[in-house]
This record gives sequence, C-alpha cells and structure tokens, in this order.
Amino acid sequence: RMSRGLGDVYKRQEGERMAQAPRHTAFGTMHPAVPAAFLVCTLGLTMFAPHPVLVSLSLAGALAYGAVARGVRPTLLALRWQLPLIALLACVNPLFAQRGSTLLFSPFGMPVYAESLLYGVVMAVMFMASVLWFQAARDILPQDKVLSLFGNAAPVISLMVSMTMRLIPRFVRQGHVIADVQDVALSCADESGRRRAGERRGLVRRRMRQSSVLMGWAMEDSLETADAMRARGWGAAERRTTYVRCRFTSRDMFCLVLVAAFGALCIAVAWRSSSFAFYPQLSPLGPWLSYIPYAAWMFVPAALHVYERSVFA
Repeated sequence: RMSRGLGDVYKRQEGERMAQAPRHTAFGTMHPAVPAAFLVCTLGLTMFAPHPVLVSLSLAGALAYGAVARGVRPTLLALRWQLPLIALLACVNPLFAQRGSTLLFSPFGMPVYAESLLYGVVMAVMFMASVLWFQAARDILPQDKVLSLFGNAAPVISLMVSMTMRLIPRFVRQGHVIADVQDVALSCADESGRRRAGERRGLVRRRMRQSSVLMGWAMEDSLETADAMRARGWGAAERRTTYVRCRFTSRDMFCLVLVAAFGALCIAVAWRSSSFAFYPQLSPLGPWLSYIPYAAWMFVPAALHVYERSVFA
C-alpha cells in the first residue's frame, strides 16, 4: 500500500510539472539578449517604482502571463500563500508606521491611518509582483539560454543565475513531494491501526519534520551537483560550447532597440511618478493616459505568448 501511494504521489507531481510547463513561451524565437533586457527592465520597474497604479499594472501583467502560460487554475492556486502575506503586511505596517491624515479607527488607543494601510498594501503587492515576474523569468529565459548568453563572458555568474532560477521551483516541488509522502505514510498508519493516540494533532511537529527533511535534501543535492560538475570537468577549459547555438540576427537587433526605446519610455513614466507621496496625504495619481505605455509594457509577455502559441501550435 505504501509503494502504491508513493507511486501515485510521484506520478501526480510529474503530471502537474509537465502540465504547468509552457510548451512555447514568449520571446521563444528571439535571441536570449532580447528577453534578458526585457526582464531586467521589468524587474527593475517593479521593485523600484512604489506607485499604486504602476505596481498594480505590474501585478496584472504577471498574472496575465501566468494565466496564458500555465493556465488560470494553477496561477490562482499559487496565490494561496501570497494573498495571506499581502493581508499580513497590510495589517502590520499601520502598527509600525502611525502616520497619515485619514484616521480609520483606533483599536486599544493605537491609531490606524488609511495612508499607512495603503502603503503596506502597495509594498505587499510589489513583493507579490516581483515573485511572479521571477517565476515568469524562469519560463521566458530558461537555463540553456542563460548559459548561452553569459557562458563564455562570465561562466560562473551565468551558472549561479541559472541554478538560482531553478532552485526555488525545485525546492517548492520537493516540499510538496515530502508533504505528500508524509500524508501517505500517515494514512497507511491509520489503516493498519498502529497510529498513536493524539498524533493527528501533531501538525506542527510534522511540518517541522518536513522542513528538516527538505533542508537535508537541499544540502545533499548541492553536494551531488558539485561532485557531478567536477566529474564533468567544469572549469577545465577557458571557453565552453553550448548545446543550443543562438545567432544574433538583424531581427534581434531591431527587437533589442525597440525594447530599449520602449523601456526608456516606461522608465520616464516611473521617474515622473516617483514624486508620489503617501504621507502625510496621498499625492494625486496624475493623468491616467500617462500609464498606457507602462501597461502595454507589462502585458507584452502575455500577448507574445498568445501570438507565438497560435503560430507554433
């Protein structure tokens, strides 16, 4: 029974991984320099533009790409741990930043202002959008493209970037596998009658055991990766070849220039919005037409993915 349960767990995990992996992503037919420039600019705009409208547009663009690339249901299920985090940050910030001009309520003599509450929501949404864009970067710029882009110029940096991009998804998947294995073992113990009384209430202890197993797996996996790279001769040659040879064509040059010009326009919009202040009163949001280029930039990956999937379907 235990072996059948474990087999079902691994089959389900592999099926979910294959179903969530986009078959053809945005920027898939371009040189890696184009999506790399786009992602660097997008992440910079998301993390360094704390404006309510700009942060909301960035989050909407990341969610749109996740919906068209991996599906609506997996994208919404991934928000299960992010939405409580937004609520937590939004509630905690007014307790430490008691500033503003619009008093909402005062529990236990502690004033809560609308401005500090909005600032906490904006910071939480910024964090959520950054996580989603890093997840999109894993699909748009996979490991082989990172290595082909920086492999000869900076092999160590390219290896670190590629391994970091794939570490978090593997970490999350392995955590789900460990949790599923523990649930299978627990259900088998229940059916065989060997379960100790009151162990069902030990949820915290099981989660601590899961974290311990996950940390041990991560350290063991890192050692095995280092040994495998040393056995394969990593660093033995000054220049390394790549499996996928990417040629920089005139079309890639045109796209890169277009990304640079469009990105400069979005940076100008973000720079113009940098004067927005939360305290003591909210600054005016400004003309809404000025946010159109920023919105178009954030929805480019979703539009490109839909177009390229329709062409290469």
